[in-house]
Amino acid sequence: QLIEAVDFCHSRGVYHRDIKPENLLLDENGNLKVSDFGLSAPCESQRQDGLLHTTCGTPAYVAPEVINKKGYVGAKADIWSCGVVLFVLMAGYLPFHDANLMEMYRKISKGDFKCPQWFPHEVRKLLSKILDPNPNSRIGIDKIMDNNWFKKGFKRFEPPPISRINSSVTMKDIQAAFEPSEMYPEAEAASAAAKPPISPLKPASFNAFDIISLSKGFDLSNLFENHANQRPQARFTSTKPVAAIMSKFEELASTEQFKVETNNGVVKLQGNKEGRKGQLAIDAEFFEVTPSFSFVEVKKAAGDTLEYQEFCDHDLKPSLKDVVWVWHGNMQQQSQTA
Repeated sequence: QLIEAVDFCHSRGVYHRDIKPENLLLDENGNLKVSDFGLSAPCESQRQDGLLHTTCGTPAYVAPEVINKKGYVGAKADIWSCGVVLFVLMAGYLPFHDANLMEMYRKISKGDFKCPQWFPHEVRKLLSKILDPNPNSRIGIDKIMDNNWFKKGFKRFEPPPISRINSSVTMKDIQAAFEPSEMYPEAEAASAAAKPPISPLKPASFNAFDIISLSKGFDLSNLFENHANQRPQARFTSTKPVAAIMSKFEELASTEQFKVETNNGVVKLQGNKEGRKGQLAIDAEFFEVTPSFSFVEVKKAAGDTLEYQEFCDHDLKPSLKDVVWVWHGNMQQQSQTA
């Protein structure tokens, strides 16, 4: 029932991100109800790379890629959590457990767990595919449903038919109910005037969990891998409108003779000078927390890392000093405010 419920959520573009026994309820007929979607994310929460980036969930049930802070596929992370639930229901204890939280995260990152002797061989094999620390090779829901052990006694849930209160009501009737009223043209005009203009940049939204996950205390990625080859990035927050921040990037691009391209909340700067490793390319991704507070993440998309760092120190930071409130991470620096 859990796999079928999660599959239904994914088919609607929703990823739960906190699957655990405490969030699974049973009704009087033994039907499973998945609860607490407080940490869930719709597919619209994915960034430009098509991945989710918020570190969240319950430590013992969270997938390793969520901790690594490199982005993750919500569906694959939920599947991992389902595997932990399966282990707990059969064994009575967690597959990854340690009194030391950091040691537990290391076990999760390596997929280091042992099944009890009473586990059937087919269950062990299925768990090894679900609790695969590599999300790219981790089994998907379709293959789980096709597993011989899973199919034993499995009956696909058939939702009850929807009762119709008034079959005479049509979609046209519903649409007409929401159309502007001709009786109050002044109110309609005022409502239209009150609507804020749509920004051509369309920055992605940022919620409380996204902000909390930026804390250094939540960055556990250094426990698992060497970040020497990771793309350098700089982050800053701003109290200026997104349009004002964007104009600063355009001014910088004009001064440094960069090509500018904007698409779905991302500003791409493409240099025209050949560096040691080709032309320098930079991506700036915008996230709107509120209309007066934004978060911007700048990454090197191509080119030499040293040249990128020099560009950030000598060109990027000075050019953005009027719109930056605080730099975060390696470039953290409190900017001057009026």
